[in-house]
Amino acid sequence: MLDIKITKTTHPKEKPQDESKLGFGKQFSDHMFLMDYTAGEGWHDARIVPYGPWEMDPATTVFHYAQEIFEGMKAYRTAEGKIQLFRPECNANRFNDSADRLGMPPIPPEDFVQAVKALVDVDRDWVPHSDGASLYIRPFCIATDVGLGVHAAKHYRFAIICAPSGAYYAEGLDPVRIYVEDEYIRAAPGLTGFTKCGGNYAASLISQVKAHELGYEQTLWLDGVEHKYVEEVGSMNCFFKIDGTVYTAPTVGTVLPGVTRMSCIELLKKWGIPVSEERLPIADVMKASHDGKLEEVFGTGTAAVISPVGELRYEGDVAHINNGEIGEITHKLYNTLTGIQWGKLPDDMGWTVKI
Repeated sequence: MLDIKITKTTHPKEKPQDESKLGFGKQFSDHMFLMDYTAGEGWHDARIVPYGPWEMDPATTVFHYAQEIFEGMKAYRTAEGKIQLFRPECNANRFNDSADRLGMPPIPPEDFVQAVKALVDVDRDWVPHSDGASLYIRPFCIATDVGLGVHAAKHYRFAIICAPSGAYYAEGLDPVRIYVEDEYIRAAPGLTGFTKCGGNYAASLISQVKAHELGYEQTLWLDGVEHKYVEEVGSMNCFFKIDGTVYTAPTVGTVLPGVTRMSCIELLKKWGIPVSEERLPIADVMKASHDGKLEEVFGTGTAAVISPVGELRYEGDVAHINNGEIGEITHKLYNTLTGIQWGKLPDDMGWTVKI
């Protein structure tokens, strides 16, 4: 168990008065968690301190060689005013999978969860009260060696910051339009596609710009070898309901193993709905659309939970899904997951952790 030293701010920030205007990741809570790593010593100096900048040398290795990983989580306030997390141990385990691939030291999952719980407890007044709003939690780790040279660092900093965030669908759960990327790739076997490292997201931005220029909100990535199989959408995993079966890309090294993805699969199987994690060609998706068998498409992720898709564009061909309306399974998954997360439904899956 970590010995966390807590230093509370003497100058608390003014909390947002209008939670309908929170947005996402724009304002941060009063405190942050920090912990440092030194080779030969391990993790040390776990502490919660007032939120603020810290000084870094221009030659700090994270700036040059990108040893950096992160996670995304939320804390939710129930109608009774209690605060809870959603499957935090899954984020802890995925964080360590990312660390292993990036040559960074792991953090014991119980320490990771303890740190998250401790920070949220200190800043519990920052967890929004309005329906659909939550406290977004961003744990991350960076290499902090000073000096140039391509090798794994010997010093790291683990940090957690929190941002009160508004309802993702403030105007309602509307389907998004997706552009299928057929030029660039997001990941290839043996690389970092399954991790949450900043480089994955940096490499995806060029396609996002292209999608926006064409009038689409997100990019659906295909596999990096054959440019044939669907993988994931922007910052979300992607699901396709075709002729009664729900398909999603396998997490075999090129697709992020999303916590929401995993939860959806578990719920679908519980409901008796067939789920396939076999590779799915984009050509089959488009054919299913033209044959009237592409029933629903949706993305899953921490920020949006469930994001319905109303249109796909691939090489000039356009698939319109469910007349631009939210599908039955999409809606049921959204209502069930958010119901459990905000304590509106009983957690018969054992997924929530009280603070």
